[in-house]
Amino acid sequence: MNNVELKKVKNLKGELTLPPDKSISHRAIMFASLAEGESIVRNFLRAEDPVSTINAFRKLGIKIREENVIPPHPPLSKGGGSGNVVISGKGLYGLKEPFDVIDCGNSGTTARLISGILAGSSFFSVLTGDDSLKQRPMSRVINPLKEMGAEISGRAGDKYLPMAVKGKTLKAVHYTTPVASAQVKSCLILAGLYANGTTAVTEPFKSRDHTERMLKAMGAGIEVHDLTVRINGGSRLHAFDVSVPSDFSSAAFFIAAALIVPGSEVLIKGVGINPTRTGLLEVLKEMGANVELHNIRDVSGEPVADIYCKNAGSLRAAKIGKERIPSIIDEFPILCVLAAQADGVTEIRGAGELRFKESDRIKAMSSELEKLGAGLEEHPDGITIKGTAHLKGCGVESYGDHRIAMSLAVAALAAEGTTVIKGASCVDISFPGFFEKLRSLYR
Repeated sequence: MNNVELKKVKNLKGELTLPPDKSISHRAIMFASLAEGESIVRNFLRAEDPVSTINAFRKLGIKIREENVIPPHPPLSKGGGSGNVVISGKGLYGLKEPFDVIDCGNSGTTARLISGILAGSSFFSVLTGDDSLKQRPMSRVINPLKEMGAEISGRAGDKYLPMAVKGKTLKAVHYTTPVASAQVKSCLILAGLYANGTTAVTEPFKSRDHTERMLKAMGAGIEVHDLTVRINGGSRLHAFDVSVPSDFSSAAFFIAAALIVPGSEVLIKGVGINPTRTGLLEVLKEMGANVELHNIRDVSGEPVADIYCKNAGSLRAAKIGKERIPSIIDEFPILCVLAAQADGVTEIRGAGELRFKESDRIKAMSSELEKLGAGLEEHPDGITIKGTAHLKGCGVESYGDHRIAMSLAVAALAAEGTTVIKGASCVDISFPGFFEKLRSLYR
């Protein structure tokens, strides 16, 4: 399914349960591998990126098996669906030297987080990835790891994968990140587990905190004060039983679709609403959207709710500055689609980090929304979009980026005629079955 055709729909109605959270799925596998004993990760996301993490830790000698897979599908290495995963952890120092290069696929989370673990492990390893990942910046983790005493190097003067790591005992540091990045922060927290003393990481703004929540639940000596996280070296991690909620970033596409297609009403059940992830909800409130949180509860230390969204007429434009970008970092593409249908001019700035994702997301959304008929201006660090555009279907590019493909699919539902999304199979990176879920709401 490389290209997908979509047409304007009358309305969307129904209830959905969406795939598990990708960020939590990654971390659960990594942290369980470093724990002592057998852990169970329930409702694990079997998409390509988290499966890259599974395969990486199998190469590092961790026994991982799957149970109760829904729906039936090919082996775990292929991805697809969800299910329970059982991990036999070997403790912080139980990993073994891999026989071969570790392929992280398209997953920046896998590459950046695992580098912090490998930097403190007593063996040699090499990380690589697909062509897209090999163009994404790795100096942001290599440089601070070197400050901790790591022997680590990457291609093109330590800028990119492949990355070679010779593990050794690390020293604690206090590192201030130039940008708010959960991947960089998590990498250094994990490296801090292997360091002598207490490692501190300070961010300019708060990024997602799944790492801090999960490690604390596992018994790590970790403390959070405002924008600084401190981790004690040598903390022993306890095995756990964790349930992964549905991914808010996946839900965002269906929320947006319900808000821009007239007459729509959708309920999305069991979605993670971690406050470091849900900046989009605050933006939508300012835009006048009808979005409600029902049945709020706690699941394995993460807040969860059912999200009800209904088209209630026109949205208003919004202005988003750099302090809000960390909490909407994954929702930028779909926010651009919403802005194209809102009254007024929406401006998003301070988002230069988005040029270094699976694609240059600022350039990609500027180019493809303009093809569809939106009025906009691209900036080095963001975008200005003139709303209430009358979109017209055409051929658009996914750039091999799952979030670009899914955002363009939502735009297509409000565009006259037929929209063809090229390279749409990239949605399997985070959301196998996305198009089937979307079509299930057609009325």
